[in-house]
Amino acid sequence: MTTPRWDPAQYLRHAGHRARPFADLLARVPELPGDRPRIADLGCGPGNVTALLAERWPNAHITGYDNSPEMLDKAHVDHEGPTPGGGRLDFAHADARTWRPQEPYDLIVSNATLQWVPGHADRFADWVAALGPGGAFAFQVPDNIDAPLHTLMRDLAATPRWKDRLAGILRRTDSVHTPGAYLDRLARLGCSTDVWRTTYLHVLRGVDPVLDWVKGTGLRPALTALADDPEARDAFLTEYRDLLRDAYPTAPYGTVLPFRRLFAVAVKEA
Repeated sequence: MTTPRWDPAQYLRHAGHRARPFADLLARVPELPGDRPRIADLGCGPGNVTALLAERWPNAHITGYDNSPEMLDKAHVDHEGPTPGGGRLDFAHADARTWRPQEPYDLIVSNATLQWVPGHADRFADWVAALGPGGAFAFQVPDNIDAPLHTLMRDLAATPRWKDRLAGILRRTDSVHTPGAYLDRLARLGCSTDVWRTTYLHVLRGVDPVLDWVKGTGLRPALTALADDPEARDAFLTEYRDLLRDAYPTAPYGTVLPFRRLFAVAVKEA
């Protein structure tokens, strides 16, 4: 899979819809130990949802980690600094594939990131080990790799016109595990674990809104691979757009995008 180049402006075009699952995840995270919690947001992107952590824990020291220079630049400018509740929000470069906490944390959270990290479940032991007693590890990931927006993308990339340039660069069908697999892995690490799924019915507006949505996330590897050939990139987008129009028809009130997500909250024994 190609390491995608991220576009914060494109990603944030649907910020409200994308932030809701993170708020739903945080609602299930219990109160944290300690007077001034230490929190890590792994895969923080442009920092807009990292800022929600400061609303829940106003005096926490929160660090958002990401491996995208573009996303980190946006986060530094828009969100870094002291928080009104006496805490601090900062950002640093790190790759979830290799990140090992260098200090204890009360909460390690990840929002819509781990699906991009092959073998991410193997990293859970290091992250849980870094939690203090009563600390939590919480994440949510898209769980819709079988949805039309992904299947159509993969099928198109595998056609004769595109396979030489795009075959194998998109997210794999096994990029997210089953809920039971996550529960088992985290419970065996000594955590009290809550795992669930939710399907959101996002009502999107505008011209070709599903294409606009996926240009900010799942389509990034293809856009990155074709970045040096704008004509080919536009041709691929046109073919994909036409497929999406059939799969996600427009209603008078907008275009409905069903989107399933998987959530997990694991609390380390006190």
